Amino acid sequence: MGPGALIRAATRALRVAASLAAAALLPLPFTGAPAQGAAAAAEVRFCVDPDWPPFEVINRNGMHEGIGADLLKLASTRAGLPMALHPTRDWDGSLAASQEGLCDLLSFLNQTPKREEWLVFTEPLFVDPNVIITREDHPFIPDLAGESDKVIALPSGTAIEERVRRDFPGLRVVTTGSEAEAFAMVSNREADLTIRSLTVAVYTIKKEGWFNLKVSGQIPGYENTLRIGVRKERADLRDRLNAAIATITPQERSQIANRHVSINVQTAMDYELVRNLSIGFLVVLLSNLAWAIKLHKTNVQLRRMSQTDRLTGLRNRAALDDLMMTEIGRAARHGRTFAIILLDLDHFKTINDKLGHLVGDRVLVSFAGLLRENTRQIDAVGRWGGEEFLILCPETDGRQAHLLAERVCGAVRSHDFKTGGRHTVSAGVAELRDGESLDSLLQRADAALYRAKHGGRDRACGDGGASLSLVEGVTAGPPAA
Repeated sequence: MGPGALIRAATRALRVAASLAAAALLPLPFTGAPAQGAAAAAEVRFCVDPDWPPFEVINRNGMHEGIGADLLKLASTRAGLPMALHPTRDWDGSLAASQEGLCDLLSFLNQTPKREEWLVFTEPLFVDPNVIITREDHPFIPDLAGESDKVIALPSGTAIEERVRRDFPGLRVVTTGSEAEAFAMVSNREADLTIRSLTVAVYTIKKEGWFNLKVSGQIPGYENTLRIGVRKERADLRDRLNAAIATITPQERSQIANRHVSINVQTAMDYELVRNLSIGFLVVLLSNLAWAIKLHKTNVQLRRMSQTDRLTGLRNRAALDDLMMTEIGRAARHGRTFAIILLDLDHFKTINDKLGHLVGDRVLVSFAGLLRENTRQIDAVGRWGGEEFLILCPETDGRQAHLLAERVCGAVRSHDFKTGGRHTVSAGVAELRDGESLDSLLQRADAALYRAKHGGRDRACGDGGASLSLVEGVTAGPPAA
């Protein structure tokens, strides 16, 4: 094989590897320059993380680059906001500058209670799962809570550091000055694991050649929901940016992400060196391709796991949230009806307390099976949390959803859960109103469920408080113990 053919083969194979790695990601260049003098006085000042590739960096010319930079440029352009970069040395410096009022915006960050003390946040610009990164020889981690006394390396000042310290006190946190340093500590056995964005993991592992690392798990609910943070006194900017963010399509987000995680191959090469090292080069190339395929398969499995409740096999809360947003958007665009049913197993705590949690789990699994059997093909069923379940009903008005809720109540009432007693369920029904938000719809369903439970349980209530506790003319009996 001649040098030219070898280079072309290498380029094609690397592109395949890059596309497989990028397929695990969710789905103009912004080169905002530092503000200079009075000319920038009317501009909106923003701070960034200067060393967070591929999300954002300040390059050698002082320009803001990366996925977050491109998305901020797109949103600010559509909002008609002139922007001026306020450079800092590191992310801690950017947080401090924001708190001191030296910048109006933080460009690309997660929303946390600590940051809410001085910031309001836009709608998400980009959503990306966080994954657990370990060495290749570490087993898969199904539950991070079981990894007590392990050393975890995390960049200082990040939302993940804040959350890990709160949610997993058994882990020993070691902070680093950068993403690359966290990966290096794991690679060099100075730490057992790190938790980083999947986008950053793919980019950094490929760029630095740390192929002794792998994705070992994902933490449900630990997605990077990256937003623009706006100082509270400039909340008007948040509203203008939200209107612009709403116009950014998934295709545009994907195009921007793929631009920054792609692999570029240098075409100016020493042909004699290529000849001499061609065999070794192809071996490395094939191993990289195999790694990319393995990573792709692993992340497909992780995405499936992150959307499924482990006990019942139904959709979990994250999956329901995503689907509800989709259905609300579809209903609004096409003028269709949409309703939800929030269900709660009555006196479930008594089951756990008297019969034990294993029996309680069996009841939940059995109830999940009843929901599958008594809902329609168009309905989406999921576990909302604990003993609460949610049914999404597209193309369905409140009356039809009420009838479906009644059918579920009747099925539960007559079902033998093999606990030695009769069990019931309460339901709250809400139909989507014009222009209503997801939070408002859920609040109304929750209020209806509250009325059902405080009206005697074993019934369904809707927006107006009407009860459907009668089945074939017979009033439901008292709730089971």
